[in-house]
Amino acid sequence: AYEKASPASITKVMTALLTVEAVDNGQLSLDDWITVGPEVNHEVGSGSSTQNIKEGEVMRLEDVLYCALTASANEACNILAEQVSGSVDAFVGAMNEKAAALGWENTHFVNTTGLHDSQHYTSAWDLYLITAEALKHDDFLRICDMKSATIPATNLSEERVLHSTNYLISNWRALGYLDSRAHGVKTGSTSDAGHCLVSTAAEGSLSFISVVLGAESVTLPSGGTQVQSFSETSRLFDWGFENFSYQTVLEEAELVKEVSVALSKVDHVSVHPAADVELLLPASLERTLDLESPVDAPVTEGQVLGTLSLSLEGEVLTTVDLLASHDVEASGLLLFWRNVRNFFSSTAVKVVGIALLVLAAALIVWKLTVGRRRYRYGRSVPRRRGGGYRGRRRH
Repeated sequence: AYEKASPASITKVMTALLTVEAVDNGQLSLDDWITVGPEVNHEVGSGSSTQNIKEGEVMRLEDVLYCALTASANEACNILAEQVSGSVDAFVGAMNEKAAALGWENTHFVNTTGLHDSQHYTSAWDLYLITAEALKHDDFLRICDMKSATIPATNLSEERVLHSTNYLISNWRALGYLDSRAHGVKTGSTSDAGHCLVSTAAEGSLSFISVVLGAESVTLPSGGTQVQSFSETSRLFDWGFENFSYQTVLEEAELVKEVSVALSKVDHVSVHPAADVELLLPASLERTLDLESPVDAPVTEGQVLGTLSLSLEGEVLTTVDLLASHDVEASGLLLFWRNVRNFFSSTAVKVVGIALLVLAAALIVWKLTVGRRRYRYGRSVPRRRGGGYRGRRRH
């Protein structure tokens, strides 16, 4: 999926994307009448896919898109480039800027058409990304899903009747490939790139994007030929629809776990996912809980208490918040004693307490030593009543 490869005319998905973006942002309108500029045949070359649109021809912008996507006309891409960016070179620069903005790592464009160039390459993964981006625009899929289109006569051409190059949606060019599930998107083929196809398919609630690059046209035992970009795409769709389904792996109402609660008469609170989770899956999932426990009251209904991750074969597919299912009030008495414990367990209080203990111990030691000596040797002798000297009186 990440190998560099030549995309051939699947390049036109990017050309069309920049055009419909210009339409959606108001720069252009699909109903604009445009006069074909001088770069119409820029690097188109002889023998390539074309609708023989000429310089000076006046056409609607939407009809030029039909020529580019339905009939894969190379010169139509240059016409779109001039309208969007003023010149082909400026438009190619915008293509590469868009690729970088979308996080493409294996893509580089040198033209608007996909004609082979060693410096013009992409990967199946990058083409998936650009197709997913283009499908956000309704006009893109509507145009590239057309089996045929009629372009009215212009000042330089008679009416043009276009037929899709995509055998999955049209049997005008070849029989045996129609797939009722398929919609669009774009074919591509050169001797260097092989047969390429980007397609979408929908069935029931499922939809897929398939990218096939470098396929071959093979001779069958019956003597006919099979263009494998189409046959392999249908096989991929068969495999996807048969082996994958959307599964509701989490429901918002599901009580996932009980979380113990401190500081409350209620000892726990249940948690539930913030929303239903539905995934396209081929197999069962593994759950990984990340919960804080216990939590301190008060707890509010809807409070985030942790997360639950869903993994498939070691890869995390999604992570959802786990919410408290109900309120849990705090106990005033338990909260008071918690605050008291926290107060006395703080570093400052411990330091003061130790200092007081040291001081008290010092006072006790002082009393038992220095104070006792002073009492024994330094106390005064009390006088008897009457006072005076009571020795022998001389006569």
